Amino acid sequence: MALLIGICHEAYHRAARRAWSLQTERHFDAEHFERHMNHAKDEPFFQPGRNCASVRHAGRFSLLVDGADYFRVLREALTRAERTVFILGWDIDSRMKLTPEGADDGYPEALGDFLHALAGNKRRLRIYILAWDFAMLYAFEREWLPVYKMGWRTHRRIAFQMDRKHPLGGSQHQKLVVIDDRLAFVGGLDLTRSRWDTTAHAPDEPLRRDANGASYQPFHDVHTMFDGDAAREIGVLARERWARSCGKRLAIRSHRAMLRQDPWPPSRRVDLEDVDIAISLTEPDYLGREPVQQIRTQYLDAIARARRSIYIENQYFTSGTIGAALADSLAREDGPDLAIVVPRNQSGWLQEVTMGVLRARLHRLLKSADAHGRYRLLCPSVPKLGEEIVNVHSKLMIVDDELLIVGSANLNNRSMVLDSECNVSIDAGADVRIRRAIATMRDALLAEHLGCEIADVVRERQARNGMNAAIQALSRDREEHRTMVPLDPQVSTELDQLIPPEALIDPETPIAADELVDQFVPAEKTRPLIGRFALLGALALMIVVVAGLWHWTPLGDYVNLKSLTNATRHIDSLRSRRCGSSFVM
Repeated sequence: MALLIGICHEAYHRAARRAWSLQTERHFDAEHFERHMNHAKDEPFFQPGRNCASVRHAGRFSLLVDGADYFRVLREALTRAERTVFILGWDIDSRMKLTPEGADDGYPEALGDFLHALAGNKRRLRIYILAWDFAMLYAFEREWLPVYKMGWRTHRRIAFQMDRKHPLGGSQHQKLVVIDDRLAFVGGLDLTRSRWDTTAHAPDEPLRRDANGASYQPFHDVHTMFDGDAAREIGVLARERWARSCGKRLAIRSHRAMLRQDPWPPSRRVDLEDVDIAISLTEPDYLGREPVQQIRTQYLDAIARARRSIYIENQYFTSGTIGAALADSLAREDGPDLAIVVPRNQSGWLQEVTMGVLRARLHRLLKSADAHGRYRLLCPSVPKLGEEIVNVHSKLMIVDDELLIVGSANLNNRSMVLDSECNVSIDAGADVRIRRAIATMRDALLAEHLGCEIADVVRERQARNGMNAAIQALSRDREEHRTMVPLDPQVSTELDQLIPPEALIDPETPIAADELVDQFVPAEKTRPLIGRFALLGALALMIVVVAGLWHWTPLGDYVNLKSLTNATRHIDSLRSRRCGSSFVM
């Protein structure tokens, strides 16, 4: 463990030098902000090729809030599939239950058995599952050997593929389901363990258990469902991903087939009809493909156009570029209210001492820019949860009752440039009907977190002429009621020194293999290249071993924030006696 801490300490200074090179790009983002301020009224918001890939029409659109809502309607829609189903995800677990409360459809409960039975009952149906070929860092959180577990009992009309077509350090993070190229689901929820929950997020929810029967803490997320040409476009994206991963193009085009029934689940209401949906992507520079950073551009455009309010829900909040744009917005005298809803703390000590520290640094930046008192960093609170939290996993932004953005992209750097991501967005423009629907979606989310009715949010927002004032008025005692509480994350000086800048933990550019080696195994040590790669491999193996020990032994009780901070102090004292360097190396 001392070796790992020492390496992080050494990498901190290397990454700090690299972080300075990012300031030029952030200066460009400030100029981008000014240009948008000057020209926003003269151009349509969605610009294909710039801040979106395409804009397509949908006859119906619904926002699905929390896993119980999404998984129930997804299962219902899957039973209506006739020709093709594409499932793309960061993770998939064949043991998870879409409807732990039970489903009266005659099919098995577990996802893998359910899909197997569907394929067996529907002769023309083909199911394609594409999951990220995950890094060993996540091995202890995933279903082991999913290819084997799915493969030995998978129907011949089900194809399962692990996708590793991404640069070093990246991931396949898109979360999509497409049924018959007529109905699409896009958002933040994977079909995997520990995702199901109701909007109540009750501390004693008996159905909130994983495949092993273990309970897990409340989980909040949002997803979307839509049809029409927009759904067909998601089908095209799914086929492109499949072709890249497998090297084979699929000839089946479900939208050309005559289907017997509408795939839209009859039990789910339609939130919005007759609307245009923009599809935005992040795709890294890889194997000669040009990088795509439409999501990043769209977020910056959205922040620049905001006049009254920006409401954000996100698992991570660490992107320096997005943070700089929000800081500029807060500095404006006529700028919008800004409310960011995040989990109280990150999942596990490793994320807490990395992404948690980066979040605290960004929070400090926004506090210093908030000259007019319009910034709130909040987390949901449910009574009697104890040490557990409501794990906010959603990736949503709503601007001025006019713009809705939902998808897979976190507000961290890797979602802007390194991972594959897919967001969908709706711009109301001057359409009062769409504005009203978007405002209702935001107010419903606020009502969920504040433990009140949508009408209460509307009343307070109108009476107090502002989103943040309404949140303040509706906040209640956290010991007795559901509410949202302000967050003010702080980082000790020792931990702040230990954790490297975002350039290393949350990179803004893909990491080349030789650069990664240089970060951890300095070139000036004149070690031959093959030896340096071997040392890095040994380091990676050691990290996996330590992770395994932390997962399955009492090591986790000893490795925490306090022990890391004490270890850092010890190393600093050794350095001061000029023997720390030899100890670390």
